[in-house]
Amino acid sequence: MAPEGTRTGGPRRILDWIFRDRRTGAITIAQWPNLPLWLFAGTSLADWILHPPGPPGLILRLAAGASLAWWALDEVLRGVNPWRRFLGAAVLAGQALALAAAGF
Repeated sequence: MAPEGTRTGGPRRILDWIFRDRRTGAITIAQWPNLPLWLFAGTSLADWILHPPGPPGLILRLAAGASLAWWALDEVLRGVNPWRRFLGAAVLAGQALALAAAGF
C-alpha cells in the first residue's frame, strides 16, 4: 500500500504525464507557431488564394508539405511532452501517406 498523500496513478496522473511540459512544468497542448508552421500557413494560403497552375502551384504545394513535415519531425524529436511528439508523429505519418497516394 502506498504512503498516504502520494499519487499512485489514475486518469489525472496519466493526463499530467501526457500534457505536462518537461522543461517548464506547464500544461502544453498547443504552442505559438514556429518558423515551419508559419511557412506552411503562408504557402498554403498563397496556394488557396492564387490557385497558380502548373509549376508555380506545384512549388507552393511542395513547399507547404515540406514545411509541415519539417514541423512534424521537429515535434517528434524535440516535442515538450508526449502529446506534442504524438501529434508530430501523426502529422508525419499523414504526410508520408499523402506522398504515397500521390505516387512518390
